[in-house]
Amino acid sequence: MNRKEIDLYGPLKKFFGFSKFKGLQEQVIRSVIEGENAFAIMPTGGGKSLCYQLPALMQEGTAIVISPLIALMKNQVDAIRGISENDGVAHVLNSSLNKAEIALVKSDIVSGVTKLLYVAPESLIKEEYVTFLKAQKISFVAIDEAHCISEWGHDFRPEYRNLKAIIKSIDNVPVIGLTATATEKVQEDILKTLGISDARTFKASFNRPNLFYDVRPKTKDIYSDIIRFVKGYQGKSGVIYCLSRKKVEEVAQILQVNGINALPYHAGLDAKTRAKHQDMFLMEDTDVIVATIAFGMGIDKPDVRFVIHHDIPKSLESYYQETGRAGRDDGEGYCLAYYAYKDIEKLEKFMASKPVAEQEIGHALLQEVVGYAETSMSRRKYLLHYFGEEFDEVNGLGADMDDNTRTPKPKVEAGVEVKQLLEVVRDTKEKYKAKDIVATLIGKENAMLTSHKTHERPFFGVGKAHKANYWMALIRQTLVVHFIRKEIEQYGVVKLTDKGAEFIKNPKSFMMTADHVYSETEQVGDGVVNNRQTGGVSDQKLMLILKDLRKKMAKKKGVPPFAIFQDPSLEAMALRYPISIEELSNVHGVGDGKAKKFGKEFVALIASYVKENDITRPDDLIVKGTGVKSGLKLYIIQNTDRKLSLQDIASSKGLEMGELIKEIETIVYSGTKLDISYCVDEVFDEEQQEEIIDYFMDAETDDIQEALDEFDGDYEEEDLRLMRIKFMSDVGN
Repeated sequence: MNRKEIDLYGPLKKFFGFSKFKGLQEQVIRSVIEGENAFAIMPTGGGKSLCYQLPALMQEGTAIVISPLIALMKNQVDAIRGISENDGVAHVLNSSLNKAEIALVKSDIVSGVTKLLYVAPESLIKEEYVTFLKAQKISFVAIDEAHCISEWGHDFRPEYRNLKAIIKSIDNVPVIGLTATATEKVQEDILKTLGISDARTFKASFNRPNLFYDVRPKTKDIYSDIIRFVKGYQGKSGVIYCLSRKKVEEVAQILQVNGINALPYHAGLDAKTRAKHQDMFLMEDTDVIVATIAFGMGIDKPDVRFVIHHDIPKSLESYYQETGRAGRDDGEGYCLAYYAYKDIEKLEKFMASKPVAEQEIGHALLQEVVGYAETSMSRRKYLLHYFGEEFDEVNGLGADMDDNTRTPKPKVEAGVEVKQLLEVVRDTKEKYKAKDIVATLIGKENAMLTSHKTHERPFFGVGKAHKANYWMALIRQTLVVHFIRKEIEQYGVVKLTDKGAEFIKNPKSFMMTADHVYSETEQVGDGVVNNRQTGGVSDQKLMLILKDLRKKMAKKKGVPPFAIFQDPSLEAMALRYPISIEELSNVHGVGDGKAKKFGKEFVALIASYVKENDITRPDDLIVKGTGVKSGLKLYIIQNTDRKLSLQDIASSKGLEMGELIKEIETIVYSGTKLDISYCVDEVFDEEQQEEIIDYFMDAETDDIQEALDEFDGDYEEEDLRLMRIKFMSDVGN
């Protein structure tokens, strides 16, 4: 049948009430109706589900839709039933059904009522279902979230690898794969695994011009920042993603006690609670869902106004898919991610137990995330380049919609360095990944370089005038302009392109922007000090005045200044301007005891400074705690009063000794007196205690490393920390 003879607009209007298609929908649907294998790559919000729903409703027989999540199936079945007179038009077949429900599903399929059957891959493997479906009229098979097929994808599922054989055994019908994210490697893997290498591929633009991308450093002040941000979207919908269930619960609780209508969602909650929380979000009975990645696949809520990543995701595919849940109605969508390299290190540790091949893939995907977070070029350009799409950062739609383009970093000339970099790629025979190229440039030997005798070559160390992060930034920027490329088959190996070879012959100017550096040292106390990334810079003039006051007070009391307030607490005061004892007690490292004992003069000074300098204080100064910590605090105080051994206290709360000492430090530094003499007496004799107390009395800082250096290995770190706690409790509190 000729394509033009098929009327799609009548059925589109009849079933869905639309008068026109979105993007590539019409082309994909025509391909499916004409019995071709198809592969559609469309961004979240691009209308993927219509690509199989409409042809299923138009054709004879039942379309099988293989989908990874029960929540996704439920949503879509409800939506299809809403446009039909008969509930049997769409069914789910998965582990949540009882025998009577399964019998009803089968009966509706046999009678020809069911047009769409949603099946989990795990269910389709079952022999009884395969046997039943073999005997039915199947119109086609759709595989939603097809990236789950690929081990390179961001949500790998082993069950998907067997689909090719199962589909063939049911019926030789057309197959359509659909995904919202797929790099070239993943696309290749999906087509091969499904056995549809002949499929017509439809790839929509991945550019979502209405989304604003922002990456901020993850500091100790993250909750304050999130609360301030979310309160700016009062009454609007948002999703906050965390990597662990524990963190989901913690963030949801903190938002709740700070007056934000938020609920948790993760696989550890029972199915009933998950469904309830999801429905409350869809029905706008709650504003914010705090979730693991289990939430959101196929959630069709068009007006999500922000997506926050409390933890950076494991891959750019995940990040793109999750941010894509914002602004699906083409309205505002703010995508905010918090980044700290230690989170990447944590994810790398989790991978250590996996097979080597899987670790390789995981590390490669993580490095792409690091590149995105640390780059200072247009984030949109970087992201789209990752998915194989070019973007004009001057005239493209959404060109100024990210933090880097709104506040660009200065550029420096790097034409000479680009030539050096490209020559090293060429002269090492294009066999190294980025980290080994960088090691070659800076002259840092490793096992890989030694095995190829690269350390003996004349170009080894040619770029040692610059640091490793400079060269990594340059690699990222030369990748985006196609001077080099990453090999698909040997994931991560860098190859020279024709354009790069031409640059070596005829070098030109190359303006480079330095990467962001999210330095751990800048992340102290409650705010980020002098870090231009955050917009949260402490008032250095006030800081000097506060230090002066602390010095005078310390002299008067006969204690070292840090026994009054530590530097991070002063930095937080100079960032947040607390003007009452209550506000001061919520500043990091202060607490009620310290605020009452030393705070009066500090808040009076800050109040007068604020008035004189006409300062607008930041909103949401007080971030209320959830009470979880206060329960632990009470437990520690009660049991040290009872002189219970610290080892027993730690064990009963499932804490490591180091973690317990940290909790005790927090209690004591906040101004609560705690008597741990009974523990200290077991470790130190009287003379040793006197020696350490004398040291802290005269020290300019309570830094534990300086104390360890001073005593030159005489004492263990844990023991010195205990002694410091005793000192702070006796002298400061």
